[in-house]
Amino acid sequence: MEAPLRLRPPRHRVERRAIALWTLNAMLSAAVLVGGLGLTYTLWDASRPYVYPVLILLSVTSTINILAMPTWRYLVHRWEYTDMAVYALNGWITREWRITPISRIQSVNTHRGPLQALLGLATLKVTTAAREGGIVVRGLDAKVAADAAQRLTEVTQSTPWDAT
Repeated sequence: MEAPLRLRPPRHRVERRAIALWTLNAMLSAAVLVGGLGLTYTLWDASRPYVYPVLILLSVTSTINILAMPTWRYLVHRWEYTDMAVYALNGWITREWRITPISRIQSVNTHRGPLQALLGLATLKVTTAAREGGIVVRGLDAKVAADAAQRLTEVTQSTPWDAT
């Protein structure tokens, strides 16, 4: 009799450079939000006194987000693929563990935005027919993502049955 399959967290971390990517994204978002609200406060100070406390609160939460989120996210994100399934564990506040069987995969893609390209990173997207069946792994080394997409495509094509 075979030993029962034990579920375990995925083995691989995303690339360490993902910390820089997530930090830059958080900084750009904060600059747009805090800058826009700061401009609003500067232009319409007297008529909107509630803007200043919101500006302070947004500045504090953005700073905390920039300082804490990227490293925490790096520490908790995991991913892995085998000839049977793709696994991903992510979320820096709410944790989500996704498992997609190879037989359910409809497409495998990689994506590189401008900041990802600058840092040599990519996103691996595994999609299925199910609305919530896909897996997205952000912050992978571009070569690792391309190799994973290639291997998953080969394994998916050689799978004799389709569970979709």
